[in-house]
Parts: sequence; C-alpha cells; structure tokens
Amino acid sequence: MPPARKRTRTYDPAKIRVAVLAQFGNVRQGVHTLTEEQLARPARLGEWSVRELAAHLTMAVETVSRNLDRPEPDAKELALLDWPFATAARAGDIADGTRELACDNPDLDALYARVEQRITERLATAPDDRLLAARTGAMTLADYLVTRTVELVVHTDDLNRAAGADIPLDRQALAACTRLLADALAVKAPGASTEVRIPPYAVVQCVEGPRHTRGTPPNVVETDPLTWIRLATGRTEWKTALDEAKVSASGERADLGGLLPLMG
Repeated sequence: MPPARKRTRTYDPAKIRVAVLAQFGNVRQGVHTLTEEQLARPARLGEWSVRELAAHLTMAVETVSRNLDRPEPDAKELALLDWPFATAARAGDIADGTRELACDNPDLDALYARVEQRITERLATAPDDRLLAARTGAMTLADYLVTRTVELVVHTDDLNRAAGADIPLDRQALAACTRLLADALAVKAPGASTEVRIPPYAVVQCVEGPRHTRGTPPNVVETDPLTWIRLATGRTEWKTALDEAKVSASGERADLGGLLPLMG
C-alpha cells in the first residue's frame, strides 16, 4: 500500500463534470475525422489498433453511466489518491473488454453518440456524493469523475500520437489529470526534499531528505504537463525525457527515474 499522505487536493465538482464532457466531445469529433488507414494503425499500446484505442476511450465514460445504473454500494472503499495505485490489477480485463467492444461496434460514430447521450442524461440528476461500485473500489461520483480526466487525457494523447491526429485537450481536464498524478507521486515518495514543478498546473514536494524552507530548493524537477503525464503513465522513460531536454532536474535527490511510472 502507498504511504500515508499529507493532504488531499480538492476539485470543483461542477468544473470536473464540464471537463469530462468537453474532453469526450473533443475525442468524439476527432475520431469522426479518422480515416480507415489511421484506424488500422498500431496504437503502440500492446496489440491494440487505433480503432481499438478509440473504442476503449468510450469505456472511460460509459463506466460512469453503467455504475450509476447499478445499486449504490453501502460504503466508500477508495479515496481519490488511492486510485492511481489500484488500476494495474485490471489491465488484463480491460484489454479483453476493449477488443470485444471494438469488434461489436464497427460504427464508432454511433458508439460515441450513444455513450455521450447516456452520460449527459445521467450526470444531469446524479449527486456528487453518490457512491459508484467501480471495479477498483467504491468511490464517490465526484472523485470518480476526476479519475476520468486522467483516462481521457492520457488516451487522447495516445490517440494523437498513434494516429497523427490533433485532438485538443480541454484545459480543465488537463489540469486535473496533471494534478492528480503529481499528488500521486507525493504519496508514493513522501517527503519535502525535492520540488516537482509542472507549470502552470502543479507544484508538489516529495522524496525523503532534508526539508527546504527558504530560497531556491536544492532539488528541483520541472517539466510540462504532457511530458509529466507520459512519465507518470510509462509512455516516456525518465532518461529519454532528460536526454531530449523535456525535463530538467537539479540536485542529488532530483532523479525520479526509480519512482516512475506511477501507473502502468
């Protein structure tokens, strides 16, 4: 289990709802423009094709609707910052479900339209504190929607890189995704000797060692949001990001290579 955390960041539930719907809308429009040649390309995620990745993106949203249709659990089981560490065990089930979904839904436009309509209707009446029986553990709807920004942003980036697309990232969704993964690093490596800066969205302190109190910290890591997200999810290796000057790291405790990725 991850170490005990110092604090929990709060998110505005109304803004997160808007962000999830906005990013899914961005993906829907982008997928509509993909050619059959683009859809047949490898997604560079295991054996998935771009078509299968596009189908998988609907699962990130449909799971909200599906869980709202199910009976409410008796008690909350998972806090928001527990979620990044609880996803790896489901990788096999997700891969199998994705292939089946893509096979059963050759018309991606129809699939996206159906999923978008369902989540829009269900979120219109569902309260933020409603518990969802997510497979990773029962969570509030408000917390679970924050995790959806991670799924949507990460896989939109995957889709853009694999298909050569240019699907935009909603600013609020990108901010929430960046912050949740930054806070997960602070959970995994508690401490205050290293400052990780991901402007303009997040700054966290982590890694055991002497605590810094004034002036420029002796150990500083800085990168942009997309590079951070790729590092945190294993899309980019630490050494590669350093070599390509996509991340700067100064100080003897600024090497995060042994702590990444946070999610597989």
